[in-house]
Amino acid sequence: MTTISSHGPAVSAGRSSDAFAGHPGYRRMFAPDALTLGLFLPLRFFNGDMRVLENQGALVSEADRQGFAAIWVRDVPLFDPAFGDAGQLFDPFTYLAWLAAHTKHAALATGSAIFSLRHPIDLAKAATSIDRLSGGRLILGIASGDRASEFPAYGLDSDQRAGRFAEAVPMFRRLVEETRPTIASPLGQMQGIDLLPKPVTGRIPLMVTGSSRQSMEWIGAQADGWLTYPEATHLPAGPHKLAARIRGWRDSIPDQGFRPHMTNEWLDLVEDPDFPRTPVQGGFVLRTGRNGLIDLLREWRDAGVNHAALGIQFSARPAGEIIQELAEYILPHFPSHAGPDPYPQHW
Repeated sequence: MTTISSHGPAVSAGRSSDAFAGHPGYRRMFAPDALTLGLFLPLRFFNGDMRVLENQGALVSEADRQGFAAIWVRDVPLFDPAFGDAGQLFDPFTYLAWLAAHTKHAALATGSAIFSLRHPIDLAKAATSIDRLSGGRLILGIASGDRASEFPAYGLDSDQRAGRFAEAVPMFRRLVEETRPTIASPLGQMQGIDLLPKPVTGRIPLMVTGSSRQSMEWIGAQADGWLTYPEATHLPAGPHKLAARIRGWRDSIPDQGFRPHMTNEWLDLVEDPDFPRTPVQGGFVLRTGRNGLIDLLREWRDAGVNHAALGIQFSARPAGEIIQELAEYILPHFPSHAGPDPYPQHW
């Protein structure tokens, strides 16, 4: 494991909401016993033609104006046809910087940055830059990676991703939160030099995705929040099973302070508001009307979920039409939280 020391104060591991009281992105998304909504990009599935992403920026700006809590982007460095999904296409950090200039309030979230592929210095440099450019709106979902084919391309052994992930997390935190940390790690050696800029509020929330090949005890101690895939979403039994998983995780948090839970679903939102929740594409996508979606979100909230990231890339209807329906009929039930405004950035 990493040995990291510092002449400054020690950096804590997973932290309760009090540590992020002044963080605009965190406060917009998370509060105990409440659920907010975000949108997962891309808004349309990539099938070989980049024109599928046309107008996405304008639609994201509209979603921000309508009051969605967060905009999510994915981190898929390389396209593996075996997965059949190219992900976000754009580099997540480059794209978040662009989106920061096209939004004013929504948190900007990664789902999820691959900490076992990217070096902590590069991750920290990109993350703190976006945090500054957005006025403190960055939420960093992090993961160990699930596409084994990417690791040899980076000259890495995919079997070592669990260890690299566990090494990268504390190094990232030291780089971001301390001044000139002294670091002795298999991932790098540092003394007397520093990483700039620092985050607007002094820290960036790290939301661990799934297990990231770590124990539940590690996640309870180290994560600022937990992002997991949902259980089955077409029946109440799925959210009930999810609730048990969330309780188990929260029981593993050493100080028992609040940590947010997040989940997501790919939707095919149909025009009929009463269309029943129906799994399609092998259960990977949920086809439903808006009333079924409201029921699901309430079940998630009761299960302990604090934020739901909705992906509409597999929907048949136009993306703008779906965003408008979500904003008009769904958001009023699950509003974004009031909190500190993003810090003014006069770049």
